[in-house]
Amino acid sequence: MKVERLYAIISRGPRIRYSQEETMNIAGIEFPADLRYDKKHNWARVEDGVLVQGMTDFGQRIAQEIVFVEMPRVGREVEQGETFMSMESGKWVGRIPAMVSGKIAEANEELEWEPMLVNESPYDEGWLVRIDVSDPSELDDLMKADSPEFKAFIEKEAGEYAEILG
Repeated sequence: MKVERLYAIISRGPRIRYSQEETMNIAGIEFPADLRYDKKHNWARVEDGVLVQGMTDFGQRIAQEIVFVEMPRVGREVEQGETFMSMESGKWVGRIPAMVSGKIAEANEELEWEPMLVNESPYDEGWLVRIDVSDPSELDDLMKADSPEFKAFIEKEAGEYAEILG
């Protein structure tokens, strides 16, 4: 590992790691229980009124190797469900919708140089954006890992993408 890369990892503060007790296993894939999810394979974690958004492990597996991330402009206003950025893999271009309405407070600029962080560390270093939430009630539109709706959704998706997931 390059020294610069190691410094970048260390300098970002504590890493987020999940134990087996803190995750839900659905269709052989672990989903952190403290996050919220949408049907576009994104996750959300709320930290002091700011939503951190990323792509789930399931999402990065079906997208396969991410080779390009188009980062949004910090300060941009977004609406829940509105596409605000995109990612590309060898055979896929994904339009990424905002999970909540608000203003983009920060974009993970590391992804411009190392888009594979989405694949390597989807719940930690591969986060996409931080959004200042303008309407906290929109969080109710997102699913929890232990909800029957989320479990049914992932099981259906796992069946559709079984060949890719292996």
